[in-house]
Amino acid sequence: MDRVRGGQPVDLAFTDGIQDAANADTLTVNGVQVNLTALTSYAGVSTASVTGQNGRAAGTLESFSISKDGTIIGSFTNGAKQSLARIAVATFTNPAGLEKAGNSGYTATVNSGNPVLGGPGDPGMGNAIAGSLEMSNVDLSQEFTNLIVAQRGFQANARIITTSDEVLQELTNLKR
Repeated sequence: MDRVRGGQPVDLAFTDGIQDAANADTLTVNGVQVNLTALTSYAGVSTASVTGQNGRAAGTLESFSISKDGTIIGSFTNGAKQSLARIAVATFTNPAGLEKAGNSGYTATVNSGNPVLGGPGDPGMGNAIAGSLEMSNVDLSQEFTNLIVAQRGFQANARIITTSDEVLQELTNLKR
């Protein structure tokens, strides 16, 4: 039986139905390592075949869920469930020292201190609650101010239209 090592074919030698220990190692096929130490051959057999399987069929990610400790668990089309990642949480010794970076983002500064990383449920970190929606974290006072400015602008534009309409009406009356 031949196999390739470093681009060159290598013979696998078998004695008394047991693979020769001098050639025993792994064979890589399409990125998958195959352990050849348990491979045996008998007189007259020229091919190797799989007699059993201890894995699953290929599957794709179908859905995911988040556990209380922040672990993201993926459910696959082949029935497998597997941990994919864990949500990271950071705290700072002085959260008021963080600098606004826009779009509800913040940047660590010398005043805020270095981030202390952990996960949901760790001491002092808070929890992850799957399927819930957190309150908005926008600056409500700024958004309310923007709303008032927009309303005042609308009112001013409406008054301009009303004034223009009255001037045109008066001009029409003068012509008669």
